[in-house]
Amino acid sequence: MKKKYSQMTEQELWDEIRELHEKSNKAQQLGNASDFAIQEQRRIMAEAYLLNPDDFMAGQRYSLKQEANTFFVKYYNGVFAWGFRERSDKLEAVPISLLDKVKPTSL
Repeated sequence: MKKKYSQMTEQELWDEIRELHEKSNKAQQLGNASDFAIQEQRRIMAEAYLLNPDDFMAGQRYSLKQEANTFFVKYYNGVFAWGFRERSDKLEAVPISLLDKVKPTSL
């Protein structure tokens, strides 16, 4: 049984990310969209554990990687940023590995 990401060393996380990247490439080549999506989500989560949540600030708006939307961060809980997508009032969580550059905010 594999360790939880929170229990892995940095090297173990990098190895996991590499393995997940290979699996997602294989799934994509085989045309298996659901397996591809699963492997990509796992990779994004593993990448979140390589980042320091203290490097991100609550009350800021960030770009979301691979999306045109921005995300306003209300607070953090572990490797998850809780907040609101652009033009939404629904509170949701995203892994900090999806947060990109800070956008100036008026909120």
